[in-house]
Amino acid sequence: MTVRRTLQRVAVAAALLSASLLTAPSSVQAADLPAACQSALTDAQTKFPVKYFTVPDEVKSALLTELGGLSEADQQQFTQSACTAWNTWATSHGAAVATYLDNAYQQATGPVCGKFATAAIGALKKYAPTIPAETRSAETVAKKVWRNALQKLSVQAPDAACRQAYNGVKASW
Repeated sequence: MTVRRTLQRVAVAAALLSASLLTAPSSVQAADLPAACQSALTDAQTKFPVKYFTVPDEVKSALLTELGGLSEADQQQFTQSACTAWNTWATSHGAAVATYLDNAYQQATGPVCGKFATAAIGALKKYAPTIPAETRSAETVAKKVWRNALQKLSVQAPDAACRQAYNGVKASW
């Protein structure tokens, strides 16, 4: 599988299940994905209209690195039916999730990385249980990506406060 196709598939994982990437613009083209997955990827920012919630660049980079390393079996969890279920859910719940992310981000204290960690994990814990069952296998993959990326950041982030924030949420979801 080409690196481009790998990144396409894994970008959908981020769009589907990671609140941390709901606001990250995608530079990945989704030509090889099922139509519903293309929609999940291209419409994520519209469905989750945050105003304040910010994803640190180091988090975006770490998540994309983990996503890029997914096995073919993990990538295959992003199917037309999973993406259709996600799109329906996101249309119904996106505004509430965005409001939650913005409020939690604004209320959190400390550096951007800590505010991100607090808001993202809060949203994941609150809303992930309501996501349709058809997305559960993709959610398992997204949890693995989250855990691995945040584990690396908990050791490698240049700021001690950020390392602590990432360590605190790496296995929380």
